[in-house]
Amino acid sequence: MRIRTRLSFTFVGVVAAILVLFSFVVYATAEYFRQRDFYLRLSDKAKTIARLFLDEEEIDTRLLRVIERNNLTALPREQINIYDQQGRMVYSTQAKAIVKPDVLIRIREKKEVFLRQNKVEIVGFIYPHKKQEYVLVASAYDQYGIEEIGHLGTIMVGGLVCSLVLVGLVGWAYAGRSLRPISNVIREVDLITASNLNQRVTAGNDHDEIAQLARTFNLMLDRVQEAFEVQRNFVANASHELRTPLTIITGQIEVTLLKRRTVEEHEAKWKAALDVIQRMNKLTNNLLNLTQVSLEATPLKFSEVAIDEVIYQAAQMLMNHQNEYKVIFAFEGEMETVHPSLNVAGNKSLLYSAFFNLMENGCKFSDNKKVNVTLGADTKWVTIQFEDEGIGIAQGDIKSIYEPFFRAQNVKRIQGHGVGLPLTYRIVQLHHGQISVVSALNKGTTFTVRLPQSF
Repeated sequence: MRIRTRLSFTFVGVVAAILVLFSFVVYATAEYFRQRDFYLRLSDKAKTIARLFLDEEEIDTRLLRVIERNNLTALPREQINIYDQQGRMVYSTQAKAIVKPDVLIRIREKKEVFLRQNKVEIVGFIYPHKKQEYVLVASAYDQYGIEEIGHLGTIMVGGLVCSLVLVGLVGWAYAGRSLRPISNVIREVDLITASNLNQRVTAGNDHDEIAQLARTFNLMLDRVQEAFEVQRNFVANASHELRTPLTIITGQIEVTLLKRRTVEEHEAKWKAALDVIQRMNKLTNNLLNLTQVSLEATPLKFSEVAIDEVIYQAAQMLMNHQNEYKVIFAFEGEMETVHPSLNVAGNKSLLYSAFFNLMENGCKFSDNKKVNVTLGADTKWVTIQFEDEGIGIAQGDIKSIYEPFFRAQNVKRIQGHGVGLPLTYRIVQLHHGQISVVSALNKGTTFTVRLPQSF
């Protein structure tokens, strides 16, 4: 069921319940006052008959009946009976009893009783007269009152039906008007495809929930478009980076096969191809690691890690792999004070990759092939600084260095793929840490990584 239909039915149902309750209260109240007024009329009529019968000696039973038959104010099916203390009927307008003896006993106990039998209203009460207690029982059919109550019921039923029809039409129109902005949002969202992700939903000028929904859609589309662009650039750059070494390898093999060559020539060609394959292997490993440390990936298992040990191991591996690279360690403050605080909760292999990338970049982009690593700690954070004296990063490029495959203009001539820093950034994020950079062209770069000691 559509929301508009459900809202309309709900609105009509709530209004119907209120109107039925209101109509019932009005009808019940009107019926109560009709009965009360009619009982009062019967009581007054019975008291008048009793006074005439008991006080006026000139008026006997036959004459009183004649007077009542010719009374223009007589009620339909009217009957009045008078009983003495012994329960004998001393007067009746119809010469027959209208109540049973047990009812008379109840009237004497309760002093006043109201009954209804076959649509006839009956009232019985005690009437004291000359030290005696008579029981007066009067009954009649309230034809006028019942007809008025019937008219009232008909008017209420008709009014209820007409009101519900009107409420239904108004509710349908109002629900449609209220849901029109949602329909507009749905229609605009349906028009957005992969080819026009830059299109946005009209939020309007209101500050209601519909406008908030439209703005939320627009924010989501911003993120989707950004992710789509990143993915498209990632695929394009990855394809390019993988195609280049494959082209080199293919060219080396094709050139080698053009003619017979000496063992030394074959060895030189295969060494060149091996170097390219190793670079391609490193690229694929970085791409795999970048995928694994995605923020949406399955959470990794962390354990207690000694930062100084991980950095030392990464530095040793880097210097063994590249003999000309140098890593200089230092502590921020006294070593005896800082060293015990260098443990964090983390993943050792990921932190190893992050530190290795930062130290490798520092050496690779510096003429002296050296990077200075400074360790520090306080009560909350472990701080690691990687400082080099290399070519630096332009201020306009700093905001893009964590994007996969991004490479600044001044490093195009230096071998690399632009995957190390994005991988490092993701690893630091997974460890709930912070990474910042300060750099100036031809003066060097300083990366600062802060990792929480507990989180």
